[in-house]
Amino acid sequence: MKWARKGMFTAAVASLLMAVQPAAASSDVEHPKQMEWAFDGVTGHFDLPSVQRGYQVYKQVCASCHSMKRVHFRNLAAIGFSEGEIKSIAAEYTYSELNDDGEAADRPGRPSDAFKSPFANDQAARASNGGALPPDLSLIVKARHDGANYVYSLITGYAEAPAGVEVPEGKYYNPYFPGHNIGMPPPLAEGALEYQDGTAATPDQMAHDVVNFLQWAAEPEMEQRKQMGLKIMVFLALATVFFYIAKRIVWRDVK
Repeated sequence: MKWARKGMFTAAVASLLMAVQPAAASSDVEHPKQMEWAFDGVTGHFDLPSVQRGYQVYKQVCASCHSMKRVHFRNLAAIGFSEGEIKSIAAEYTYSELNDDGEAADRPGRPSDAFKSPFANDQAARASNGGALPPDLSLIVKARHDGANYVYSLITGYAEAPAGVEVPEGKYYNPYFPGHNIGMPPPLAEGALEYQDGTAATPDQMAHDVVNFLQWAAEPEMEQRKQMGLKIMVFLALATVFFYIAKRIVWRDVK
């Protein structure tokens, strides 16, 4: 019986070690760089010029693989695009829908359309990316721990593999990615695009701008929420002072 209990204990320990092994394997992921963002803190706000440049980075670099299904062209008005610009941007894309005869027909995009996905479906996306499904970026900043810093670190963190570390063919070494081997090639390179406002499009600048855009896309109501929170805190502080004074007046004659 003693040996049986010992065997059961050993098996339980072995099972526990096997269960925590994946977590331990991923613990060597580099901690994201801690950047300063205009949207951080209780008074955080969107840097609209940066958000606009970030949309340009997404459109010209990221949109070839990554969708943003939860963002519509009309939403761009919130970051400073005019109605005419939005109509022009939407019209660059073609959408299929059924006509009056029930047949599929192409039409230019409208402001009410969601950003067009680069692939017809997930199967096509996997087929074009070696079996991997590029994540939708609509909520990526909210879907990852320390999202803004993680995304920035990931897209700027490509490096040569350390000595003795073998990177499989078709993969790239990135210490911020679980397992360190990522299928996405380095997305940003010097001269990859020219900003319309004349800002120098260095890899770091493009990474900073696209993260600002992705933060806005994931939480477009952030500024209103923080402003409302500040108003509530001020109201509660004033109410606390008022009720404290009222209490002192009401109970001043009571010893």
